[in-house]
Amino acid sequence: MSLASSVAPAPRVGVWSHPWVRFGVRRLGRLLVSLWVLVTASFLMIHLIPGDPVRAALGPTAPSALVVAKRAEMGLDDPLPVQYWHYVQSLFTGDLGTSIQTQLPVSETIAQRLPATLALALLAFVVAVAVAVPLGVAMGVRTRRGRGRRTELAFTGTSVVLGIIPDFLLGVLLVYVFAVTLGWLPVAGNDSPSAYVLPVLALAVGPAAIIARIIRVEMVTVLDADFVRTARAKRLPARTVYLGHALPNALTASLTLGGLILTSMVAGTVLVENVFAWPGLGSTIVSSILNKDYQVVQAIVLVYGVAVLLVNTLVDVVLAVLDPRSMIRED
Repeated sequence: MSLASSVAPAPRVGVWSHPWVRFGVRRLGRLLVSLWVLVTASFLMIHLIPGDPVRAALGPTAPSALVVAKRAEMGLDDPLPVQYWHYVQSLFTGDLGTSIQTQLPVSETIAQRLPATLALALLAFVVAVAVAVPLGVAMGVRTRRGRGRRTELAFTGTSVVLGIIPDFLLGVLLVYVFAVTLGWLPVAGNDSPSAYVLPVLALAVGPAAIIARIIRVEMVTVLDADFVRTARAKRLPARTVYLGHALPNALTASLTLGGLILTSMVAGTVLVENVFAWPGLGSTIVSSILNKDYQVVQAIVLVYGVAVLLVNTLVDVVLAVLDPRSMIRED
């Protein structure tokens, strides 16, 4: 046997062997499967509701001919697989149906209401992070190695209580104190910057307490790591040690939790918007449920679900960028 024949051929190195490519394909595949499940669930939601949604929306006194015509117009007389196919096709063209109550395209209603919901959720998230990060870092530095035991107990107890209070209940309390009793802030609407204060606080207080508690725990752990001791041995300024070395390593777990909290904030706007009469998707979906306008309900549920999936995917990508080891461990 010749030397050339005994040497094994070198393995081919292609684009699919790159960790980032495999990671992107896996995430894209999960996203597409999740989107298909979400679309299917939103479609079946209308058909699993007891009774006739058209009759429920038009009212019990509506003529039978009108109900039959409306059902035919909406394609509800077609076989279920045909309706599903038409529904998926309409989604690709941006057609979310027509509201039975207003006779307006559902996509137009969502376009009008979505910005208010996004503004509320994103602003609340920014406020929660802006409060939680410095507070968590300060508490971690103050209570490391068993120091500041009373401070730790007070901080933990307060953050637990604030974290478990439902946001809508906190909203009602804020309205009673600052709008009704003191008259400092408006009760409802989004016509002025001051109108944002109470709903943003109602959404941000609980998540801020949870994130701050997680950051404190992570900071306490990181501050005992070898690389932090090395940074201190170099006599680096405390600000550089805490913010430049410890904080980035403490944010990984907090970032995962932050993504989950952002999705819960988007969903939490449903109740908070109704407390403050906020003109967003949350108040729209509640009024649509009460009016039996299921086309609007179906579309808004789909929008909320897509938002949750996109945020979770974005968090996975950011975590992979900050810690490539997590991406490699999945292979």
